[in-house]
Amino acid sequence: MKVSVVGSGYVGTTAAACLAELGHTVVNVDVDEDVVDSLNSGETPIHEPGLDSLVAEHGGNRLQATTDYSEIADTDVTLVCLPTPSRDDGGVDTSVVVEGARGIGEAIADRDGFHVVAVKSTVVPGTVDGEVVPALEEASGEIEDEGFGVASNPEFLREGSAVDDFLHPDKVVVGARDDRVFDVMQELYRPLLDGSDAEYVETGVREAEAIKYANNAFLAAKISVVNEIANVCKEAGVDSYEVFDAVGLDHRISSNFTRSGLGWGGSCFPKDVDALRAFAREEGYEPDLLDAVVDVNDLQPRRLVSLLSDNVELNGSRVAVLGLSFKPETDDVRNSRALDVIPRLVERGSDVVVYDPEAMENAREALDVEVEYAASAEEAVDDADAVVVATDWPEFDGLDTGDAFVVDGRRVDVDADRYEGLTW
Repeated sequence: MKVSVVGSGYVGTTAAACLAELGHTVVNVDVDEDVVDSLNSGETPIHEPGLDSLVAEHGGNRLQATTDYSEIADTDVTLVCLPTPSRDDGGVDTSVVVEGARGIGEAIADRDGFHVVAVKSTVVPGTVDGEVVPALEEASGEIEDEGFGVASNPEFLREGSAVDDFLHPDKVVVGARDDRVFDVMQELYRPLLDGSDAEYVETGVREAEAIKYANNAFLAAKISVVNEIANVCKEAGVDSYEVFDAVGLDHRISSNFTRSGLGWGGSCFPKDVDALRAFAREEGYEPDLLDAVVDVNDLQPRRLVSLLSDNVELNGSRVAVLGLSFKPETDDVRNSRALDVIPRLVERGSDVVVYDPEAMENAREALDVEVEYAASAEEAVDDADAVVVATDWPEFDGLDTGDAFVVDGRRVDVDADRYEGLTW
């Protein structure tokens, strides 16, 4: 098939490269000329395991990037992978998606044949029908049933394993009203579905929009429930990891997302949980449980700093923070727990030195406090009075932290004489 992907962030670039790998001809549309040039020369501007090799193989060939929306007209289906940042009230800012829909509408206005516009961007129920479709119709001048069909096609990619998640999904969800849309989307994903255990879910548009939020809210809630219980275990001198190793054997619970520690971050969980909370209030419902999920998550960095201060005089101490990305195998520092901990340490008078294998440059842009940037983990911990493990990068396993007092927020096997786990 001929596919256009609008947007070249984590989701858009991954989707475009993976669809090219599956044999589709893909055009990636983005307003950033530097990103377009990079993709066409076989280079990706983001760090994501496995993505570099796919873009290197297909960029400029089966995967073409452009700033020209008109090239969408030659494709059969368009995936909308544009950002939906949070508003001040936690709700979703859909302006970029709507503007993208106008560009798509103009591109397909004179196209012969049926075209599917599938929204992968995360939006609350009612957005596709209430905002995207009107923008498409206004720009294209066509009635939906005659010229194009729409779908909600949420993504379930994890940063650090996005390529593998796309190529080996648990499920593919498509929400639509038109059988023609379902047929096109099933053909798009057929290379993934044939011979796979992945479930292909056909549902309504609003239901598909809600599934994405339900998915992430549930996972975020599971982590916060684990952390809440783990905090109690810590106070009682109980190893929460031994507790949840056993709890995870219950097939109703499973062992996934039962690692307690500093909590969740990144671009999806915080934004999506906040958006669901805001949407609930707009609909007249108070989401008390979701509020508590966020409260517990926000508590974890404060508990880490408190635990550290109980054992080390922070004022004047040299504190090494290991890990700046919100999780390993990514350079994304958005809502990283480390970037919550670091300002608290600086505020307490600590001299902070930081290190991360991939996220140093992004951290420089995100941090607004003065810290020292080390060239390696060994350099960071050298002469440190205290060490904070904030991201569980594999290279921190076995790291000799010397005489420093270590507070580990991620259960990393560092070599430490003085050590406390945040929740164990």
